[in-house]
Amino acid sequence: MNFWERLGKIDRRIIYLVVFLGVIIPILLKVTFRVEPMREVKQAYEEVEKLPPGSAVMISIDYDASSMPELQPMLVAILEHCFKKDLKVIMLGHWPLGLPLGQIALDKVAKKYGKVYGKDYVFLGFRPGVAAVMINLGKEIRQVFNSDYKGTPIDSLPIMQNIHNYNDIGILIGLEAGSTGDMWVQFAQARYNAKIILGATAVVAPDLYPYLQANQIVGLIGGLRGAADYESLVHVLGPAYLGMPAQTTIHVLVVILIILGNLGYFATRRKK
Repeated sequence: MNFWERLGKIDRRIIYLVVFLGVIIPILLKVTFRVEPMREVKQAYEEVEKLPPGSAVMISIDYDASSMPELQPMLVAILEHCFKKDLKVIMLGHWPLGLPLGQIALDKVAKKYGKVYGKDYVFLGFRPGVAAVMINLGKEIRQVFNSDYKGTPIDSLPIMQNIHNYNDIGILIGLEAGSTGDMWVQFAQARYNAKIILGATAVVAPDLYPYLQANQIVGLIGGLRGAADYESLVHVLGPAYLGMPAQTTIHVLVVILIILGNLGYFATRRKK
């Protein structure tokens, strides 16, 4: 039995072990390398960066735990940027199971910067009917959310005193694991000309590039790489930045295995 035949009959558990080591070793050793941020991520960062202090940023949590590894680091990096610049954060969500993830990140980063709930940030929560919510937010937020996530009337919160619709929001940021980002563009941007940044999983992001090219969104943060880019721009080396070496290692390993598998196939077929 020659090399190629032995390679073709290798125990798959060995491959699983190699993949496991390829993931765990860079993480344990905390291997890092310089990440040059992608242009679309820089655009997103610059749009937030040029907002004057006190501006309102609306963040929509449109994902749940299954997409947390990619989108949660993105959310934390964006919150870091907002609170560093003294921007007001208004958070809501269209995925009910993702709301606790948003609240965890919001409370953690707000505490780090000494921000006060109701004055510097607010969590509005969830309302059913995605399209209806988006359309009515463009008319009057109170038509949709007359109270926050805790049941507190929003008129009693200082942060909401001069916030009525998209015209009072500096930037709308949607973090997407599905098609909700398309709806933000259709209802918030096309109808009300809201300025939108979308962050998305690596699977969803390619479908959003046409919006960026058509200037319907002003920035796009895609996948773990996009989250790592944003972390590097705000100088916070979080889980996305630290996870990039492991992801890169596995991508290289998969390519090598595909090449070896094809070489082995053609070598053994020619012999037959």
